[in-house]
Amino acid sequence: MCLMLLPVSMEFMLNICTDTLPQTCLSYLAFRVSFFETIERIALARQMDEDTADCFGFLTEVPFLRGVPPHVQLDLLAETWHKHVAAERFDATLVDESIVYASCETAARLVEEDKETYLSFLDGGPLDVEMAPDEYLASELRNLHLNLSNEGDFLLISQFEDMLPDEAREMKAKFGLKQGRLEPMFDVLGRWSMTADFLMNLTGLLTKREIVDSAWKLGVR
Repeated sequence: MCLMLLPVSMEFMLNICTDTLPQTCLSYLAFRVSFFETIERIALARQMDEDTADCFGFLTEVPFLRGVPPHVQLDLLAETWHKHVAAERFDATLVDESIVYASCETAARLVEEDKETYLSFLDGGPLDVEMAPDEYLASELRNLHLNLSNEGDFLLISQFEDMLPDEAREMKAKFGLKQGRLEPMFDVLGRWSMTADFLMNLTGLLTKREIVDSAWKLGVR
């Protein structure tokens, strides 16, 4: 059974529509595995002198956000993690919903396809979690986002890109997608720099030593 990361409070969680993202070890697993899966890919790409802006990283699970640079993906993940564990209420944006979905899917895939790597990403973390990497865990990780009351609007946005403006507006209205709710998704496409709070936002997900190592790998000061 997953123990709670923090005392339960409806005001201290990331609110997604009418639900809250449960502060359990499942969310910790999803965010942590996705972070390390992405940063290791970044480190490998730099060692091989490849362009780190290529499409890889956990957030490529969301078609519309595949073009977000991997290091920015990590920054966004850290922001959402901070909202998830902060001692105040946050209403999730579509970007937050995308992060939760992509993290759960990435972690579930790694559990299914590369158990050894999954276990290595958990080793030495701030939370001692012992959950066997089996089909049950993969299913639980996916259920973490499937059980939330959002309608997966972040997965629909890419369908509008090839439509004529009037047609796109009509479809958005049909699905109840307001422009103000879509704007954060478009905003992150133009981000390249990481925010000043990136390292601080990783508190609770990584140890202090891991945060320092991550800063070195990413060239963050």
